[in-house]
Amino acid sequence: MDIKLLVNITSRAWAVPILAALHAGVAGRQAPLITATGAGRTAFAQSMTHLIEIGLVERNPGHGHPLRPEFRLTIPGKIGAEISHQIWTLAGEENRDLLRKSWTLPVLAIVHTPHHFNDIQRALDPITDRALSQALKALEERNWVHREVDLDARPPRPIYSAASTGAEISAIMAPHLKQN
Repeated sequence: MDIKLLVNITSRAWAVPILAALHAGVAGRQAPLITATGAGRTAFAQSMTHLIEIGLVERNPGHGHPLRPEFRLTIPGKIGAEISHQIWTLAGEENRDLLRKSWTLPVLAIVHTPHHFNDIQRALDPITDRALSQALKALEERNWVHREVDLDARPPRPIYSAASTGAEISAIMAPHLKQN
């Protein structure tokens, strides 16, 4: 999986929870998945359509009523679902709101090793300064990212690295990400 796919997956708030629920054995129908994730119907439908479009989930042919389709993971989806389940479980109930934000997981994937702000931004090419600043601030508030000032640089610049739960989540993703 490359970082662009991770950014694409996390662009929908409920994609990671849906993948985690499917991996955990929740029935691949709308009602059980909505119950398991807590998503609203519209947001769920948008996230499921997105997962189908990027090839991680497919409709299960021959199963379910046309108005109540059944979904299943594709082969690439099984890998993404396993990673999502590990992350979702590790984060705990109190931090799941942070995982549903678009840039949380891509930023954590990059700061697995220490990076400067501009390096993170280059690695996550479509991210804006504001979005990256907000993501880093939210991660710092939860102590998932540590900010340290590099005094040897001219001018001094902050270096960001994953910490505590953020480091554990980053370690789950790191082996699966292709280096560009």
